[in-house]
Amino acid sequence: DVTEIEEREAQAKQEEQIMKEQELSNLLHEKRYLKALGLAISLDRPHTVLMVVKAILKEADGRKHLEENIVRLRKDQKEAVLTFLVTWNTNSRNCHEAQAVIETLLKHEAPDSLLQYSGIKSAVESLLPYT
Repeated sequence: DVTEIEEREAQAKQEEQIMKEQELSNLLHEKRYLKALGLAISLDRPHTVLMVVKAILKEADGRKHLEENIVRLRKDQKEAVLTFLVTWNTNSRNCHEAQAVIETLLKHEAPDSLLQYSGIKSAVESLLPYT
C-alpha cells in the first residue's frame, strides 16, 4: 500500500509551495524584484510575474528598473516571460506592461538571439494583431 507515501509526498509538495509563496511575498515586500521575477517564473505564475512587472513600473524610474531586471534574466526565463506577455497583451488592462517588456527584449536582445527563443514565431504572430 503506497497511499501513505503518496500522501506524505503530496503534503511535502504543498508545504514547499506554501514556503515559496511566502518567500515570493517577502521578496516583493523587500522590493527584490529580480529574485521575485525568477521565483514567479519558476512557479509558472504568469499573473504573479505581471504583478511584479507592475510593481517595478510603479517605482520611480520604473522603466529603467524594468530593463535592468529583464536583462538580467536567463534565456529560459525570458522565453517564459515572452509566453506570458502574449496573453497579457490581449487584455487592455495589462497591455502597457506587456509592451514595456517587449520593448526591453527588442532593445537588449539581438535579432539572431530572439530567433533562437522557443515559440518566438507563434509569439510574434499572436502579438502583431494587438501591438
